[in-house]
Amino acid sequence: MKLERELQYAQTLLKSAVHEGNVAVDATAGNGHDTLFLAQLVGDDGFVYAFDVQKQAVDATLHRLLDHALEHRALVLNDGHENVAKYVNKPVAGAIFNLGYLPGSDHEISTRPNTTIQALESLLKLLKVGGIIVLVIYHGHEGGKEERDEVIRFVSELPQKYIHVLRYEFLNQKNDPPFVIALEKVKEYPPKS
Repeated sequence: MKLERELQYAQTLLKSAVHEGNVAVDATAGNGHDTLFLAQLVGDDGFVYAFDVQKQAVDATLHRLLDHALEHRALVLNDGHENVAKYVNKPVAGAIFNLGYLPGSDHEISTRPNTTIQALESLLKLLKVGGIIVLVIYHGHEGGKEERDEVIRFVSELPQKYIHVLRYEFLNQKNDPPFVIALEKVKEYPPKS
């Protein structure tokens, strides 16, 4: 067995939770790689909701889906992931975030801690038991360390009885390498009263 790189490991985690007929969320569509991956996992009976605030990312994601004839399996929204609850009202099996900025675009436009945490709060309510949220955290840019720290603080305070939180990273890599945080819902959270 070889150690998986961050993006490979993120996909391994998603494969363990997202299956045919499920609903999945790509919280940061970017160039559409994760949206396509999720669309392949959910099959024709499932559905993917993809979010991005940049029109360039929405267009790239739509083109990637069209190139693979999978556009019918996804809705690509030109909106922030903090608004996930406005669009998704079914149990979610898996979700992925790539925190940072879109490579090759304006670095001033990047994910922010407040909207990321708002999206996580919404997705934790929507996530089904056994579901997984994966965050690939790129933190080597302006504002990246602040977002990293606030996200870590938020997930570290989640009750372990309901949510298991994992951190996966290579410790001897240079230049602020990305790392993965995964949240697995093990019991209904927040508990229904």
